[in-house]
Amino acid sequence: MCRLFALTSKDPVSPMLAIKALDVMKEGHDGSGMGLLLQDLGGPFEEMKDAPILSGIFSEEGIRRLDLFMMDKGFMTKYKISLKIPKKPVEGIPRRDVYLIRAYELPEDWENFDADEIATRLTDIRLKIRDMGEEKRDMIVFSFWPDTIMIKEIGDPLQLGEYLGLDRKELHARVIMAQGRQNTNYAINLYACHPFFIEGYGTMTNGENTAFIPIRDFLSSRDIPAYSGYQSDSEVFAHILHYSMVELGLGIDAYKHVITPLQEEDLQKHPDAAFLTHLKRTCRPLIIDGPNCVIGTLPDHSLFMAQDRKKLRPGVVGGKPGIYGFSSEICGLDAVLPDRNKSKDIQPMHLDTVIVSPDRQEVKICRQTESLNLPL
Repeated sequence: MCRLFALTSKDPVSPMLAIKALDVMKEGHDGSGMGLLLQDLGGPFEEMKDAPILSGIFSEEGIRRLDLFMMDKGFMTKYKISLKIPKKPVEGIPRRDVYLIRAYELPEDWENFDADEIATRLTDIRLKIRDMGEEKRDMIVFSFWPDTIMIKEIGDPLQLGEYLGLDRKELHARVIMAQGRQNTNYAINLYACHPFFIEGYGTMTNGENTAFIPIRDFLSSRDIPAYSGYQSDSEVFAHILHYSMVELGLGIDAYKHVITPLQEEDLQKHPDAAFLTHLKRTCRPLIIDGPNCVIGTLPDHSLFMAQDRKKLRPGVVGGKPGIYGFSSEICGLDAVLPDRNKSKDIQPMHLDTVIVSPDRQEVKICRQTESLNLPL
């Protein structure tokens, strides 16, 4: 199984806190890799919230190709972080040329574009870079989005954190999602490593989605270029989240109704029974199957946790006003937030979506039995 830990904090904190939690939960993952999603960034990125940040791994030749491509598109580098790799190799961690974290100025001819057009173009560029990299095996791009950094690599999470120097202040963030394990069901592919991210929406999952094929086929048929890739059966959770909130215009309270709809008897008792019946029928191919605990982040920097219908994976949320943690296991919370009131920890059940909003003042529980905040 994977192990997951996420933090949301009013002040930027080090990603090493989340990595520390993964290390405490080490018996539950195999140390084969780590994925990090950092958002609501601090440090130098605090003053450039609208600048898209490119994150990935590149060879020297790949960097040269990237620079020519980006200059041709009108992008100029605004700020970059260089992760200096130790000269002494660490067993189990591949030797790479460049871990890229680079913020760009938007092209001048984008000035009059609205947010939707900019989002579409940023996604198109990320997908193009990914295609270029897969063609020559010299680029791996994880994200190209404002106020967002993604780092993924093979190896033990704690060793990776130290190897890459992830404790530096330039990488401190208010939202951190960390997952400890590569996709070892198949050949290791960094694109299969959680968290998964699409246009401000991110998820990571501890579990297995046996309904992957019908979900993938449904999403791929939507004629949305970003619904592609699918190196992992868990990547669809992020895409379903995006589809539910962007394409269908629903709120996070409806996400669980898409992936785990109510049983018919309970559905008919719901205040929004007619709407939810229609939603269940039209989005039936998006229903998940299998044990899953899902942790996700939204564009407004809310953090949430939800479970599969049978609640077959552990998950706990706890903390105090100003900082909250979402963890696969209580020991992860204990390691990072030992001074919290543990009696207020929440282990969401199968009908719950637990949410901490951007004000980070409290934990809210949204149950599937409650009325929805439907768009007018």
